[in-house]
Amino acid sequence: KLREPPRVAAERAARAMAAPVVASTLTTVIAFAGLVLIGGQFGSLVADIPLTVILVLAASLVECFLVLPNHMAHALAHQARDAWYDRPSVFVNRWLDRFVAGVIRPLTRLVLLARYPVLALVMVGLSWSVASLMTGKVPWRFFDAPEQGSVSGNFAMLAGATREDTLRVMGLVQAAVDGVAAEYEAEYGISPVTHVMTQIGGNAGRPLPGSETKDADLLGAVQIELIDPDFRPYSSFELVSALQEAMPSDPRLETISFRGGRSGPGGDAISVRMTGAESQGLKAAAEALKARLAVFPEVSALEDSLDYDKDELALSLTPQGEALGFTTEALARELRQRLGGIEAATWPEGTRTGAITVELAEDDRRADFLDRMLMRTAAGGWVPLGDIVTVATEAGFSVVRRENGERMILVTGDISGDDPARAAAITADLQDRLLPDIAAEFGVGYDVTGLAQQESEFLTEALIGFGLALLGIYMVLAWIFASWTRPLVVMSVIPFGLIGAVWGHAAWQLPLSLFSVVGLIGMSGIIINDSIVLISTIDAYARDRGLRPAILDAVADRFRPVLLTTATTVLGLAPLLYERSSQALFLKPTVVTLAYGLGFGMVLVLLVVPAVLAVGADLGRARQGFRRSLRAAPLR
Repeated sequence: KLREPPRVAAERAARAMAAPVVASTLTTVIAFAGLVLIGGQFGSLVADIPLTVILVLAASLVECFLVLPNHMAHALAHQARDAWYDRPSVFVNRWLDRFVAGVIRPLTRLVLLARYPVLALVMVGLSWSVASLMTGKVPWRFFDAPEQGSVSGNFAMLAGATREDTLRVMGLVQAAVDGVAAEYEAEYGISPVTHVMTQIGGNAGRPLPGSETKDADLLGAVQIELIDPDFRPYSSFELVSALQEAMPSDPRLETISFRGGRSGPGGDAISVRMTGAESQGLKAAAEALKARLAVFPEVSALEDSLDYDKDELALSLTPQGEALGFTTEALARELRQRLGGIEAATWPEGTRTGAITVELAEDDRRADFLDRMLMRTAAGGWVPLGDIVTVATEAGFSVVRRENGERMILVTGDISGDDPARAAAITADLQDRLLPDIAAEFGVGYDVTGLAQQESEFLTEALIGFGLALLGIYMVLAWIFASWTRPLVVMSVIPFGLIGAVWGHAAWQLPLSLFSVVGLIGMSGIIINDSIVLISTIDAYARDRGLRPAILDAVADRFRPVLLTTATTVLGLAPLLYERSSQALFLKPTVVTLAYGLGFGMVLVLLVVPAVLAVGADLGRARQGFRRSLRAAPLR
């Protein structure tokens, strides 16, 4: 437009755009660098994203100022020629010129006139987006792990069961699998099962808690391989729910757990640690919690870490025993030493250690030891053990786990992610109603762990990274614009990017997830790029004209680069946006956040930035008028 030689025009354009382009690149780099601060397993999962983006941006910055000007000089030198391949470009440019003159300029004038209603309308959109998140209209699911296309089922028999009992239950499991496969084949025309393998003597995949201490003949498993997820309209978790309903009960069966295979670093969707009671009380609380969660068909693989073992003999002191001076602690220590032996001496034996253990003879440790064993009183006499204790038979546990000196039981389970809103409702019901009721009923304390704990840690670190990124972006903009207030105008569009992200998730019926958070943090640096370029141009134009004409001309002149940068980014994301593979669905929230956030961000830049600048000018005039009124002499 300035009729300059091609090389001069390219060099002057590079110099003129150096500051805004460098600022745009640095703000994007800083925004993605905030993701590096996220640690843990999920931090490792997203660590490659910021590193890749930062390296690509550094390379593009070098190309922008060292390679692109030379290309533009050659392109401008041949622009005067009427080549056939330039006709589409000429047509688009003419159309854009008419669109800018007929739509963008009148629209910008309207925005400047109705600046307060425009900002109010944008605030309404932001409020609607926040309300959609708070009410669950757009659900939140921290991590929806891709399924692996397999299902495993593990079961354990009660102590005292035989191998024949295990075989009978295995037959019930096989019948349930065959029945569910037949139902799905009748409904969908193809069986979901491609391979089934059963085994006795152990568990498959993730074993049941305490299985390592059980008799191998009391353990069984089934492994089910399914057809590819892309070839069936239902998930493996729906199949797990059907298997749970089809599995009949058996009086010798202690527990059975079906679990759908998942990928990724996520912990258990349900993970509750209970403490503060005796083993029997913790087990009762765990069983009550599992029973109340089992009513939800979306819940599967309910397990606890305190599994039953052989019956135990519980000894209690009688009044006679207490009168003779016996205590529970001393009696327990004495019996432990008699039945388990006492280590009398140890010595080094090369690289090993030798030990001498003194223990009772085998005949003295038989089941009738209670009737034959004598205990020494404080006075030196001997009394039969049976006279000073009472014996009761109780269900025993294979392993009693402790944490910080307290008995602990861990209840775990899985929640189907097919309906994110339903999964969020079950999680909320667990934390707000079920757990407080269990704690009050059984007198136990509880902590929510697993995926919920990982979510809390991730969001805390992401919030810190986002805050530091905003601080870094502000410092860069303050340096570029040499102003403390101009960066606030540039960054004013960042919160409104949430509108496009939430609307995009609602349109695609996707829940927000950790990858949405990753996209929002990255978008905070990208969405202000257009704002930087626009405000830089407005400031340059305002040196020789009024603010409103400068805004009108800057919006008209920068509409084309703003449109092109947004369109190229959104079109580049489009293949991922329409990817139908189930293995790529977990990345889709990031793509939706960026595509819709940036697409709506372009509109925001053209609406919010002019309105904010006009409102700022109003406030500046009001402040100046107030100061003049203070300096003015009083009226007489």
